[in-house]
Amino acid sequence: MQKKYQIITFGCQMNERDSEYIAGTLETLGYQKTEKIQDADVVFLNTCCIREKAENKALSLLGEIRKIKKINKDLIIGVAGCMTQQEGKAKKMKGDMKYVDIILGTHNLHELERMLNLVLQGKGQQVSVWESEGDVVEGMSDSQAYPFKSLINVVYGCNNFCTYCIVPYVRGRERSREPESIVKEITKKASEGVKEVMLLGQNVNSYGKDFKTRSYQFSELIRDLQDVEGLERIRYMTSHPRDFNDSLIEAIAASAKVTDQFHLPVQSGSNAILKRMNRGYTREYYLELVKKIKKIRPEAALTTDIIVGFPGETEKDFEETIELVKSVGFASAFTFMYSPRKGTPAFDFTDQVPLADKKRRIQELNRLVSELELKYNKNLENHVLKCLIEGKYKEDGKLIGKTSGYRSVVLEGDDSLIGQIVDVKIYQTGKQLLGKLA
Repeated sequence: MQKKYQIITFGCQMNERDSEYIAGTLETLGYQKTEKIQDADVVFLNTCCIREKAENKALSLLGEIRKIKKINKDLIIGVAGCMTQQEGKAKKMKGDMKYVDIILGTHNLHELERMLNLVLQGKGQQVSVWESEGDVVEGMSDSQAYPFKSLINVVYGCNNFCTYCIVPYVRGRERSREPESIVKEITKKASEGVKEVMLLGQNVNSYGKDFKTRSYQFSELIRDLQDVEGLERIRYMTSHPRDFNDSLIEAIAASAKVTDQFHLPVQSGSNAILKRMNRGYTREYYLELVKKIKKIRPEAALTTDIIVGFPGETEKDFEETIELVKSVGFASAFTFMYSPRKGTPAFDFTDQVPLADKKRRIQELNRLVSELELKYNKNLENHVLKCLIEGKYKEDGKLIGKTSGYRSVVLEGDDSLIGQIVDVKIYQTGKQLLGKLA
């Protein structure tokens, strides 16, 4: 019988891409994907530790999988991702979780095949979590979620050290892939039917800054991808406002392939809080950047991340955030209450904001964000937009697609449209966009 695997992914697109590499390795070894843990021979949890809630969810699920292993003693359990890379975490897991067979850090996914073979040979629990990042490994097998769109790493790690964020400590310093390798990979993907790529990095705008022997930046990569035959859309995630320079704006303005979503995490509208966060820009700089983007792409969907209740945030600071959100008119936003993470500078800040204040502020912010999202969507009514049809919408037979601005649209249509970019006329808006083939 063919052996089966399941991967459960927590966190961001970087983790999703790592899961595709794990899947690719397992499929190369003859495993087939299954949707049921009970049917799996190998179960991998690809974890996140940006917030304590995500880590707790993974640990809780591990406890449930342990119960399954008591029945199926041959089940191999693996844990990868940012949680394992925290200082001392792998050592603690090794001691406390003997039922976990493979503990794999964020820097060394390429070791999975070797580690799995050792487990199958009866060599016991395998742990490989490097203390620091190594060289970028090219050519790993992958198994992407969609045949028509692909996640593509361009830069690993982060050098920003925002005071609330644990990413630089679990993903390491920035390491850019060589542009030739990226273009080659995307060219191959496009020849196999991929129409859309999302270029990934904790800060894609930092791409190329670590090159020692050449001068090459993210804007040049955008330009070099214009000639890839078959590639129709280029997305990227995530941009740091500080590094969104004029060269990149010019490259986007000249590109017919870069999509109309600009995700620019602002985090706060207060200069005092931005400084404490170590974000490296001011609200004035951010608003000027938004003005430049709206000039080249007036219909763009501007989206963002915002943290409320960061240590020291006063009512005045929060009101400045509200004012900035109103001024920009975001199409949508990911909003969070500040959550202290051990190992980050902000964890030790003494002026923590009371939970009641954080809850009140995020409720007010979410109401505003919802109003702005409805307003943005309303402006799309009766417009004809190009949508990449991604699959079935729930169980009602309808299809769902994404606009260039990353708005989801539900429409009637034949399954043959899945994977195609088609013209869709928006006839109803709200939280959900409804459309029909134009």
